[in-house]
This record gives sequence, C-alpha cells and structure tokens, in this order.
Amino acid sequence: MGLHSTHDGVGLATLPRLTTTVPKEYVHRACLAEVFLTGCTSQEDHRFSLTGQWPRAHMLFNRTDGNGHDPLQVAETFRQAGMFLAHAELGVPLTHQFVMWNLSYTTYPQHLGISLSPTDFELEASCAEITWRRGMAASLRLELSIVRDGVLVAHGAGTFSTVPPAVYERLRANRKPGPDDAFDLAASRVPLDPASVGRTSRADVVLTATDSPTRWLLTPDLAHPILFDHAGDHLPGMVLLEGGRQAACAALAPRGLVPASATTEFVRYAELDRPCWLDITRVTPEAGGMTTVQVAAHQDGETVFTSTITGPVC
Repeated sequence: MGLHSTHDGVGLATLPRLTTTVPKEYVHRACLAEVFLTGCTSQEDHRFSLTGQWPRAHMLFNRTDGNGHDPLQVAETFRQAGMFLAHAELGVPLTHQFVMWNLSYTTYPQHLGISLSPTDFELEASCAEITWRRGMAASLRLELSIVRDGVLVAHGAGTFSTVPPAVYERLRANRKPGPDDAFDLAASRVPLDPASVGRTSRADVVLTATDSPTRWLLTPDLAHPILFDHAGDHLPGMVLLEGGRQAACAALAPRGLVPASATTEFVRYAELDRPCWLDITRVTPEAGGMTTVQVAAHQDGETVFTSTITGPVC
C-alpha cells in the first residue's frame, strides 16, 4: 500500500515524529485536553521514562494567584501514569476498572511556576510491587518523580488494583442499599465562597456548609467537565482529593493553604446516593510558615478516606 504524499511530494514516512498525547482511553479520560502524558519508554526491571506537558492555564488545576501550577495537577498526573502503565505496559485490558488505595505526593512549589510556554516534564516511574494474575498486573505500587528542566518538581507513590468487568459488576451490585429517602446531591449543593476554599470559580467548589465549622458536605457539580470527565457510579478519587484540599483551606479561612504535599488513604467507594461528610480532625502549625491539616471523610458512619495535607499558609 502506498503512502499518501503532500503536495510537494514528501511522503508521510519522511516527516518527523511530532508530539501527541498518549491515547486518552489509557488514562481513563474522555477529553483529549485533559491528557497530560505524551510518551513512554520502557527501561529495565519495570521502570519507565514518561514525558508529559501541563498547559499554562487550566480550568481546574490552577493557583488563585495565577503564578504556578496546582499541586493537585501532580496528583492527577500520577493517577494517569498508573493507569497508562497498567494498560500499555502491564497487560491490563481497557475494560478493567481501577481501585486506588493510596496516593502520596510531595511538590516543590518554587519549581511549579508558570513560564511563557507550556511546562514539558519527564516522569520516572518504578513498579516497586506487582502482583500478576493471568499475565496481567492485578495490583501494583508505583514510585514516581517529575523533573522539569533538570530540576525535581515532585515525587510520590501510589497503590492500585485492577478489577475485571464481571468482578466489578458483582462488587458494585453487593453494595449497601441507599436509604428510602434517597439523598439528592444536586439539590443539596450550596457551594461555599470560592475564595474561602482556595478556588476562583463557584463551579469548582465541592463543599456545602453544615452547622459545624469543621464539617462540610461533599457536593460537587455532577456536570463539572473535569471532575466528572466521564460517567461513573461513584465519586471519583480526584473529587475526594479536591474535597480534602478545600476542607483544609476552609479550616484556615480567611487564609488559604497551598497543598504542597499530601498523603491519602482510600478506604471505600464514596457513593453518589447518600451524603458524604468531610471533617477536620487536626490542624498543626509547622515551622517555616507551614501547616498540616488532617481531613477524614465519612459516609454511612464509615470512613471513606483520610488525608494529611501540608503546605504554606497563604
């Protein structure tokens, strides 16, 4: 089969390889603009060198001062790296679901500044622990680091499990039935003031006030184009991370908190048809103008996730 040619007679095979994103399906995104990874090279011993790019401006992952990338963009990039490697390198079919058990990251905000061009980065990933089942990864722990222009920007780790479709259907079919007076998340949504939770847009606010100054109801906009980029039957992990960040900021209002680092443990699915409450369990001032805030989420009296967030107060 012959190659198509351009008008000046140059065949496509002679054109240089240009930058593209990895397939959006490999990172479980519906929108190409939300894919941050651009390539991957396999190394020895289940180590991988990936490349990626963050835009200069992003609808959700932004800092209120507009001068730097949001640390939660690092968390999302780590999430994408785990899913991509599982599908592209570790034999996991695209039909499988993922369970994220924990995710930690540490960023260096002084290296997250926005320049006059998009931020290209290199991401090193090492699969420290892999459990294999029928030739594919059933679970894995990743250790990750992001370098920009030769400078370490962030590092972290995460643990994931992969779930075949039939197993996932049984798992979700056996979940606890919702109450008779079903919770209406959309009707319960009365967003806090964006400035009080480190956001600039009301659409990005995921918390509603309660009678307690240290407790909020998790009420994201179910039509949010990034938090709910694709359909699902539970609240996504990134919604929970965003809720934790906003709760930490609300606890310190009118000051804010840059979530420079966080360690999060995910315990169970957060269901859409019943209230999920976020509580501040501890606030600890640290040296150098830093503060650590511990957040826990509960649903039906059971823990959904816990997160310890540390960063500079702003």
